[in-house]
Amino acid sequence: MSALTPPTDMPTPTTDKITQAAMETIYLCKFRVSMDGEWLCLRELDDISLTPDPEPTHEDSWEDLTDLVEQMRDDTEDPNYLMANERMNLMNMAKLSIKGLIESALNLGRTLDSDYAPLQQFFVVMEHCLKHGLKAKKTFLGQNKSFWGPLELVEKLVPEAAEITASVKDLPGLKTPVGRGRAWLRLALMQKKLSEYMKALINKKELLSEFYEPNALMMEEEGAIIAGLLVGLNVIDANFCMKGEDLDSQVGVIDFSMYLKDGNSSKGSEGDGQITAILDQKNYVEELNRHLNATVNNLQAKVDALEKSNTKLTEELAVANNRIITLQEEMERVKEESSYILESNRKGPKQDRTSEGQALSEARKHLKEETQLRLDVEKELEIQISIRQEMELAMKMLEKDVCEKQDALVCLRQQLDDLRALKHELAFKLQSSDLGVKQKSELNSRLEEKTNQMAATIKQLEQSEKDLVKQAKTLNSAANKLIPKHH
Repeated sequence: MSALTPPTDMPTPTTDKITQAAMETIYLCKFRVSMDGEWLCLRELDDISLTPDPEPTHEDSWEDLTDLVEQMRDDTEDPNYLMANERMNLMNMAKLSIKGLIESALNLGRTLDSDYAPLQQFFVVMEHCLKHGLKAKKTFLGQNKSFWGPLELVEKLVPEAAEITASVKDLPGLKTPVGRGRAWLRLALMQKKLSEYMKALINKKELLSEFYEPNALMMEEEGAIIAGLLVGLNVIDANFCMKGEDLDSQVGVIDFSMYLKDGNSSKGSEGDGQITAILDQKNYVEELNRHLNATVNNLQAKVDALEKSNTKLTEELAVANNRIITLQEEMERVKEESSYILESNRKGPKQDRTSEGQALSEARKHLKEETQLRLDVEKELEIQISIRQEMELAMKMLEKDVCEKQDALVCLRQQLDDLRALKHELAFKLQSSDLGVKQKSELNSRLEEKTNQMAATIKQLEQSEKDLVKQAKTLNSAANKLIPKHH
């Protein structure tokens, strides 16, 4: 900034406004990024001019302004002042990124993935916040700055973070500490404990001092503010597949165009955003409907298989009952034979008792075998009966599940019909608005034609008036000439 000389006839700006503008401004390279409500406004420093205040507060305000400008110029060369500006810059960007991510995610209404642009920008901003004020570690390849070291400390402070750290170390595609740090941030967000981990880390300043400078963002109040803002991200559901994602070679550049306010397209983007949200909801409902149909088909196939197995078990049960009946009949017959043999042994001679005793032992052995076989059949029957009862219970549960799925499917179809009706209504309103615009444009063209016609008519009238004036002048001159002759 060049030296300022006060003009003679213009009033001077007050120091209060300059101080307020400096407090609401973050500096970024050759641009000044000022806060405008919930947006950022970028202007080049060369295009900024000081606007004078119409009512100066005192006579020495211009000298105070010059001293303030010189002091600001000296402060910008101070490293502590630059670090404070960088902290303020990163904190404001984190606020906008977190707020925009929450609002867009709630409007979207589905689980976020790694391709979602606001989520990518949030991770980029968090990476810059964690890199701010890192101490460079000297290695044989040179100096290295990585925020993976502080993140590894979290598992010592919060035992639940040990699972994330172990998962990051087991990922095969990560080769650099930067890639591991990015994977850790994504897993912590999926676990919905990123705010808890960051708070636990920030509260241990004595551990962070090994990795960060004293005036780094993680060592100052701005880090605690960002950790508090991260609590709002617990309402977001995210799912990342990091096996095929290259986290080592990604370039972390903040896209400021996402947070710049565009006054011309803000009104039109609201309608487009609503239509996009409705279309996304429609696609989500259709996808859910397809999944439910597939689930119903699978359940129906399972029910058919259970009915077939139930029929087969019923047939096997009937066969087992018939076999039990035949075994009972054989058992009665064996009992009768054994009783008959005992009676004949009592009545017959002693010589035949040995042969009859052998026959009786064989009969008893056969009876034991038949009794054991009957017990086995009864056990098998009990097992088959218990299996049948379990199958009937499973059938009832499946029928109940199918009824619930059908009710949910009916509700989703009704919601889909409502969304379609809303879509048609919006399309009709859009067509009617287009028709109104066309009618207005036609009316405007007609008015322009009539205006042109009236302008041409006015020109003709003016020309005729000029002609009449000329004729009147000629008549007057002729009358003047005739009057002397008459006298």
